[in-house]
Amino acid sequence: MRIRLDPWPVDIEGGQLTLKDFNGDIQDLETPRWAAIPARPIPERLRQVFVVDGKRRMESRLFIEDDHGQSGLGGFGAYVVGAVELCPHGSRQAELRAVKAARILAHAPDLRVDPTILSPRNPHTGHLEYTPVAMQGTDPLAALNTLQQHMLAAEQNLSHDLASKVPADDQDDREWLSALTVQDGTLRGRNLNGAVVGCVKTMETMYLPADRTSLLSELKPGERTPVMRMTYSNGQFTRLIWYVRLCEAAFYQHPMAGVMRLEMFAPDDPSFLPPIVRQVANLSGTLLMRLGSHAHKDPRAPQNLIPTAALEQAMGRSMGSADLVTRRIRAHIAGLQGVA
Repeated sequence: MRIRLDPWPVDIEGGQLTLKDFNGDIQDLETPRWAAIPARPIPERLRQVFVVDGKRRMESRLFIEDDHGQSGLGGFGAYVVGAVELCPHGSRQAELRAVKAARILAHAPDLRVDPTILSPRNPHTGHLEYTPVAMQGTDPLAALNTLQQHMLAAEQNLSHDLASKVPADDQDDREWLSALTVQDGTLRGRNLNGAVVGCVKTMETMYLPADRTSLLSELKPGERTPVMRMTYSNGQFTRLIWYVRLCEAAFYQHPMAGVMRLEMFAPDDPSFLPPIVRQVANLSGTLLMRLGSHAHKDPRAPQNLIPTAALEQAMGRSMGSADLVTRRIRAHIAGLQGVA
């Protein structure tokens, strides 16, 4: 009997390594030789790296009655997306970019709802404006799901706007990799052709067949697997993926501790590996080892990147105090009902 520890604390739901089986298809793309590939230096042409993340908060669940006699569920919610701009060569300080809160009033689809503006007693604290958005469905989680969808769409648009463009085929030589976006979590939505790499901290699914998983435990810090093409069984999502090790696993940890899965959008041509994707894969180990957090400061180290932790704090400040927002909502309802 052998016992190893999941590397993350027990109060983090699910841990880092749940490793469900993958119901889909994995194909070799970069090379048929299944072996570790060493980290490469970061090229001089890469001048900007952006770490992008999003944060959302349900601020109140609602029961809404409109002026036409219809009623239904809804919710006030806020979300923020933002970026940290880094110089990959360390020649300038990191800067926060585009960290700004947006607010929505999610409502049942058959209601007629106006924008809601919550005005403060003190004009210096600013107004809170909630834009009406019809929910998909009427169940109690529909408002939260609507808020999540808006946050993810904003996160994706920001990620791709900041990044270099990835050629769509081997005849397209538009751009070299000069700006890379590192996005927290798996990629969602449509491919907008940006050089965006998703960093998946939690390995919930093992995408590799059993005869290939041993390489993940054998990777040295900075090394990666070859790039593969992953397609889900329903054919809805296709991604280019590879694994990279950020640090050695301690003797008491699962041997895949410190390994992260990376993914980028796949082109339509199943045999085409865009040169920019290969460049990102080659530098990923070097870059992420620099950005990885440390265990004495972050329980999700090293996968929870240092810029991501700083960005999460800035996004929380941008949404404001949850308690103060709740008071503002109650004061607004009191005003509508003529209650002192």
